[in-house]
Amino acid sequence: MDIILVPGFWLNASAWDAVTPPLVAAGHTVRPMTLPGMDSVEADRSGITLADHVDAVVAAIDALPDDAEIVLVGHSGGGAVIHSAADRRPARITRAVYTDSFPLGDGGAINPDLPVVDGEIPLPDWSVFDEPDLAGLDDALQARLRAMAIPTPARVASDPVRLTDERRYDVPTTVIACEYFGSFDGPRAMYEHFIAQDDPFTRELAAMRDCEIVELPTGHWPMFTRPVELGEAIAAAVAR
Repeated sequence: MDIILVPGFWLNASAWDAVTPPLVAAGHTVRPMTLPGMDSVEADRSGITLADHVDAVVAAIDALPDDAEIVLVGHSGGGAVIHSAADRRPARITRAVYTDSFPLGDGGAINPDLPVVDGEIPLPDWSVFDEPDLAGLDDALQARLRAMAIPTPARVASDPVRLTDERRYDVPTTVIACEYFGSFDGPRAMYEHFIAQDDPFTRELAAMRDCEIVELPTGHWPMFTRPVELGEAIAAAVAR
């Protein structure tokens, strides 16, 4: 299959480097993406919008042959991007895989509360994140992530998601759940609780007609803390 890997905030295609070997070994073609404005710290991202990121993923889909079996993988904020792309091309997507993420509904925004500096969002101080976010991210990995971090365009975080095609609910979906808060008995239990409570954040996920939740307990950045296991989990999801 052709597996398009979409990173979350502050990351580009290089974030997937250690995740790809298990996927290649399983016979898949891996296509990690660098989204618009995320080439480098010096790139001009002043006018980049959420729609620009979605358009880039749609263009990557359209560039593949009509008979290609396409899997979209989105990490964190990349989950909203791949869901919007699946909404645009539902018949072309074999599976969507949300890595510590979930699909946002129409009108939702990824994270409008992140601090904006001159029209972009630098990686905040670690104190901004909750303790479960940072699980497994030791001092060396924190330093590595901060060194490679690229500011995210502000409008990617705050622009509303726009969805129009209910065939998106027919796209087979896997959530790789990596962290949990409070007294839940693992990440899957947390997702299942919020789905059962009809929480607005999981309402779109609850509407998916073929959805599975698998656990990879770690923090918010499994491509750094458990990259091989993440690659294996994606490969297993694709094989279903």
